[in-house]
Amino acid sequence: MPTGSKPSSLALCLRASLSSATLTGTFKKLTLKLGSCWHRDVSASPESSFRLAPLLRWLGITLVLLLALQIGVVLSAADWSDGVFQQLLIERLVNQTPMGFIGLLLMLMASRLDHPQQVRTPIRWVVCILSSVLAVVMISVIPLGITGNQALMGEADQTLEQRRSQLEMARQQSANPETVKVLGEQLAQAGQLPADASEEDKVQAAQTFIEKQLSQMTEQIQQAERQRDLTINQRFFGGTISAVVLAVALVLLALGAVL
Repeated sequence: MPTGSKPSSLALCLRASLSSATLTGTFKKLTLKLGSCWHRDVSASPESSFRLAPLLRWLGITLVLLLALQIGVVLSAADWSDGVFQQLLIERLVNQTPMGFIGLLLMLMASRLDHPQQVRTPIRWVVCILSSVLAVVMISVIPLGITGNQALMGEADQTLEQRRSQLEMARQQSANPETVKVLGEQLAQAGQLPADASEEDKVQAAQTFIEKQLSQMTEQIQQAERQRDLTINQRFFGGTISAVVLAVALVLLALGAVL
């Protein structure tokens, strides 16, 4: 029995050695394959970056040029004393500046891909200067927007006050019996009442007509108030607040281009 157990133990040892050798060889092959794949990926990434950088740069330049064209069209008919021109300029700047911001951001990304080790390249200085100029423009737009909103609110309030005065005068006239009687006669002469209508019918028809007119005037005033509030809020949030947000974003972009 002792002599028979030795060959079996030897066989088990040989099998374990072969198994470990096989696993070691397999692991080395996988390691070599992964290393070669990683090396190919690393070697290919600079090439893809070099291909992507010019595309981003030219896309950014195109967007910046489009912004300049849009603003140039408005400035070609400049009339700084006209409130309509000022509002048009503010709307055009606020609506088109995000396109220029994206263009400058693409130019900055392209520069970082081309020269990742250099901090201040010429293209980054261009991005910094243009971003700073646009930020100053956005900051200068804010007072114009606030002044324009105040002027628009004053005009709208004046128009509403006139309509309220007309409504109050109409109510006072409707409370006058003589005015109601005259209006009833006019309705009868216009054929809106039967020929044999009594005085009571004429007065009742006149009162119904007056109430209808007063109701329409009240609805028109309420609609004008809602339109005023909507216009003011749209110009405030879509113009002034947007200009503030864009100014902050452009300042951060200018700092990020050179830092």
